[in-house]
Amino acid sequence: MQFFRKGELVRAYTVSTSLKPASNVKDSLGTPRGLHEIAERIGGEQPSGMVFKARKPTGRHFSEHEDNGNLITSRILWLRGLEQGLNAGVSLTGETVDTYERYIYLHGTNREDRLGQPWSAGCVLMSNHEIVAIYEELRAGDLVWIAD
Repeated sequence: MQFFRKGELVRAYTVSTSLKPASNVKDSLGTPRGLHEIAERIGGEQPSGMVFKARKPTGRHFSEHEDNGNLITSRILWLRGLEQGLNAGVSLTGETVDTYERYIYLHGTNREDRLGQPWSAGCVLMSNHEIVAIYEELRAGDLVWIAD
C-alpha cells in the first residue's frame, strides 16, 4: 500500500488483502476495488494492540487472546465506496457491492507475520504501529484507491 500527500509518495506499507480473489460483491470475502473514502475513524483513544469486536474495544490486547485467527486490532479506518454500482449500492446485475455495508476496513492485525501475503476476509490488514501512524495522518473524507 502506498500513502501519497499532494501527489508525493510519503510511505509504502506491506499489507495483506483477501485470501479470496478481489471482489466488490457482498459475502465474497474479497477485497473491493475502486475509489473509496475514509467514512469513519475508530479507536484513536485506545492503546496499540487493542482488540475490537463490532467496532468496540474489548478491553483486551491481542496477546491476551487465544484466538490465532485474524483479529481487528489497534485502529479501524472504515471505508465507503464512491463508485455507484461498483463499490457502492447495488450492481447492474442486482448484487450488493457496498463496501461500507460489507464492513471493509483498514485495520491492525494480531498476525503481523502474515503481512505481505493474502490473509484477510476482505479488509486491508496492516501492522499495529503502522495503522496507528497512518490513522493520525488520515481524516474522514480522505480518498483511498484500491487497485489490483
